[in-house]
Amino acid sequence: NADPPVCRLMDFGKYAYERAKREREARKAQKQPTVKEIHVRPKTGDHDLNYKIKRARKFLESGAKVKVRVRFRGREVTHPEMGLEILKRIAQELEDLGAVEQAPQPEGQSLLMILTPHQR
Repeated sequence: NADPPVCRLMDFGKYAYERAKREREARKAQKQPTVKEIHVRPKTGDHDLNYKIKRARKFLESGAKVKVRVRFRGREVTHPEMGLEILKRIAQELEDLGAVEQAPQPEGQSLLMILTPHQR
């Protein structure tokens, strides 16, 4: 707003370095969404499944997405309903902390479901 206009003399290399440094720090300050993965099998026992659900609960409480994968081996692939039951149970037990972002869908030799934490 000055009359005549004021021009600032500066070192362009230093200016470019400072600008790049600010951009790097801004990128570092942004929170990257973390995705944790839990593997189960169709024949996983009750106690083991409860332990996996407890781990998923901790991941959701910390703000991470949880990818739940039911891996099939051999002829187990012909019975996907067993895997769907497990995924439904997990989603039901964790509905207080997170919502299903991606419904159970087949991916190769497994079924996959993604849960996201509720916004606080």
